[in-house]
Amino acid sequence: MRQTLYCFLSHWRRAPLQLFLLVAGLALATALWSAVQAINAEARASYARAVEQLGNTELQALAAPDNDPIPLQTYVSLRRAGWQLSPILEGTWQAAGSPITVLGVDALSYPGTAAMLDAASEAGFDLPALLTPPGVVYAHPDTLPALAEFENRVPLPQLPPRVVLMDLSLAGELLGQENSLSRLLILPDQPSGLTALAALAPELEVSQNADGALADPARLTRSFHLNLTAFGFLAFCVGLFIVQGSVTLGIEQRRGTITTLRCLGVSTRALLRALCLELLILAVVAGTLGLVIGYLLAAMLLPDVSATLRGLYGAPVDGSLTLRPLWVLSGLTMTAVGTAAAGLQAFLALHRMASTLSRPAVSASRITARGIALFCGAAIGLIAAGALALWGLPGLWGGFGFLGGTLLGSALLVPPLLWGATGLFLKPLKSPVWRWMVADSRLQLVGLSLPLMALLLAIATNIGVGTMVSSFRLTFLDWIEQRVPADAYLEVTSPLAAEEVATWAESLGARTLPQYRSDSRTASAPLRIYGIVDDPIYRSKWPLLSADPEVWTQLYSAGAVLVSEQLAHREGLALGDRLRLAPDWSPTVAGIYPDYGNPDGQAVVALSTLRAKRSDLAVSRVGLIAPEGLSTAELMQRARGDLNLGTDEIVEGAAIRQLSVGIFDRTFVVTGALNILTLGVAGFALLTSFLSQWHKRLPHLAPIWAMGVTRPALAGLELCRSLAFALATFMLSLPLGLFLAWALLKVINLEAFGWRLPMYLFPADWGRLLVLTLAVAALASLLPALRLARLAPATLLGVFASDR
Repeated sequence: MRQTLYCFLSHWRRAPLQLFLLVAGLALATALWSAVQAINAEARASYARAVEQLGNTELQALAAPDNDPIPLQTYVSLRRAGWQLSPILEGTWQAAGSPITVLGVDALSYPGTAAMLDAASEAGFDLPALLTPPGVVYAHPDTLPALAEFENRVPLPQLPPRVVLMDLSLAGELLGQENSLSRLLILPDQPSGLTALAALAPELEVSQNADGALADPARLTRSFHLNLTAFGFLAFCVGLFIVQGSVTLGIEQRRGTITTLRCLGVSTRALLRALCLELLILAVVAGTLGLVIGYLLAAMLLPDVSATLRGLYGAPVDGSLTLRPLWVLSGLTMTAVGTAAAGLQAFLALHRMASTLSRPAVSASRITARGIALFCGAAIGLIAAGALALWGLPGLWGGFGFLGGTLLGSALLVPPLLWGATGLFLKPLKSPVWRWMVADSRLQLVGLSLPLMALLLAIATNIGVGTMVSSFRLTFLDWIEQRVPADAYLEVTSPLAAEEVATWAESLGARTLPQYRSDSRTASAPLRIYGIVDDPIYRSKWPLLSADPEVWTQLYSAGAVLVSEQLAHREGLALGDRLRLAPDWSPTVAGIYPDYGNPDGQAVVALSTLRAKRSDLAVSRVGLIAPEGLSTAELMQRARGDLNLGTDEIVEGAAIRQLSVGIFDRTFVVTGALNILTLGVAGFALLTSFLSQWHKRLPHLAPIWAMGVTRPALAGLELCRSLAFALATFMLSLPLGLFLAWALLKVINLEAFGWRLPMYLFPADWGRLLVLTLAVAALASLLPALRLARLAPATLLGVFASDR
């Protein structure tokens, strides 16, 4: 066995470039996959650490319906009945002109007290300092500068941005709610024989503590990480095309060695075991190298991912990377499984070769003709399986199954379609040289089919994801202009302050757009209800996907409601349905609007309706529209002078829109990087295929050279062949990429985020991608073409001296 394995491995000494391409292809595939897994693992570890340290793991809570306050006396009664509870008070407070979520807890019973004490101890505070005035406040390091008025501030990175944690009494005084609570955490260890909560407090409902300010970020970011994993897996699959071609070629090149070993008595089973060990050794070497590259790639991309997750979801993700056994094991496992899958054809070829050594080799044309039918059958089967997955699997799994089946099935159609296209081009050609080139290209489809399929997937992914991102960006730009329509926005601390601003604006002739809100929940998730004034700007600019013909009359005069698209999707709402916002409040849905800046549901009613139905109104921002003849800058200057505002307490609407667009652009940095890397891997697969077929091509090229076609001319024909295949593959990729974009916009986005997006076309992007594709193909064929142009005539003459 040892000698057989040595014979197998010695082949790579004679083919170092082929070995390099195989190891590099497998390492690149592993690197792309492990980089995504490392980023996801780091993010999930940060989520779990934050949730665990803050005592938010799997805990249920008691809350009043519609998030009404819980009287302090109710908590006292439950404690006297023996229930182990931890009270929490949550509310919004203005700090440096910006809204801050205040979370008041009882330090003696709160599950996250250990993390609070550790952070306080590092800052020089002890437990009594937490419980006695002036108290200690905790916040994310980025939030601390906005809390200058507090004497004792302690950084706590586990907290989301814009959330302040403090003692219950201090929070009650700050929020003006000394005698009420928001919810009661049900602690895990309860005495036996307690009276049921339903009997002691029937007005309270059991809910998940994850609905509060310390919501589990993994719930909010699950779709983001699933999308990232899907792109990483696609890049991994594209990289495996390189491995498959190199391994299969290696078996073909060792036909003579295998014949000799069989004559010496080595069994077919021993040959298969030797190949298995060889692939395992290569997988370990390439996998280790891929993990190193993946670690470096993840370290480069993680800061952008962290910024995106913090900006969009408030999720606490460290910007540093840790070597975690989970993603290392995942990378090595995927390498081993991927190598086995890529080597399957090599195993079959070796078994067939070892069993039928006396038979002549099957001609390339017969293999191709038989393969055409197999390709078509497999393609139809995969596309049908994808359609069944969309119909049968729930949520995102069905969407990704649909995409996977369609993409792989379409890729398998590349060889049959190119076979047919070359046949059509062959008939009208008159030049013998060009007819030979097209006919010879048909024979080369056997060896080029896998890299061309990889190229098709890479181009289609670039077109699909690029169209999705660009369509989303155009839609987002329109949406942010419509949802942030005011000239300036002024931060306020209370409804009374908002009324004072409205009075001042009226005296100036300006219009105000106060943003009143009240927090509630549906049966499945939190819900925020906004109240808006009757202003012409809403009627002209508010984005609506579908609406009653008299939507604004219904909203302001009949008490109807507008709901966000994700709320409508999650709750199955349509126009005319009723939405339960409170036990005695179920308005009719008069319109559905897009909302791309919030993971939870939203509803909009008239401000007068909200005031009549809810008492817990909060307002943190008032929009200002300058009167005619007064610029935005002048309006802001007047506001600062008349209302004694600080620099940060009033912000131009354009600045808010620009900040939102910046956050949006950072969101797709990683997917853009994976797109470019995937296309690079596909180009690498082409290079591998061209180089691996080099020696096979010489018997085809030598007769043409002998008939008078010069070596530079042959090199030019090879370059033209590569560019023609790349162009044809691009033309096949374009409809597939547009289909992918449609599926991402209409299927995946709906399941992942709750909204659909309109689809726009970007021909200029396709032109740039076509140039890039041709450049990749030209670079991949450049080295083989140069080798052919510089090939010694004796090498070509040697073909005629052999027994071929």
